[in-house]
Amino acid sequence: MVDDGDRPATVADVHEFALAMPHVTVVPLNNGNPVYQVGGKSFVFFRNPRPDAVDPESGERYDDVIVLWVESEAEKEALVQDPRTPYFTTPHFARHLSVLVRASRLGELTRAELAEQIQDAWMSRASRARVTAWLRDHRPG
Repeated sequence: MVDDGDRPATVADVHEFALAMPHVTVVPLNNGNPVYQVGGKSFVFFRNPRPDAVDPESGERYDDVIVLWVESEAEKEALVQDPRTPYFTTPHFARHLSVLVRASRLGELTRAELAEQIQDAWMSRASRARVTAWLRDHRPG
C-alpha cells in the first residue's frame, strides 16, 4: 500500500517508485535525465525534447515528457484513449509499447495510480522469474 495514495502524483514519486522496484539500475542520458532499467531493459525514462511532442498552440517542444512501458498495445490504447488520463502518444511511438506523460500533468494522477503504472511498466520489461517473485511478495491473493 502506498502512503498518501490519494494525493496528486509528482516527479519525485516517479523516481521513488522506479527505484523501489527490484534489480533496477539507473543510466543517465547524455543530458543527465535518468533511464530506469531492469535486466538492461528500460521501463521508465525522461525524454529529451523532440519535434514529435509539441505544444499545439505555441509549437514549442515539450521538455518534460516521461516514457512508461506498457504490457500490450491494448493497454496502451486504453490509457491514451481515456480522456480521464494524461497519457498520450505520438506517431514516433506508434508501434512502441509505451505511453507518454508530461511531468507537468502528473498531478492529474494520484500517487497510487502512478505507483501502479510504474509497477506495471517494470513488470512489462522484467524477466518472468523476477515478475513472479515480485508478485508473490507484493500482490494480494
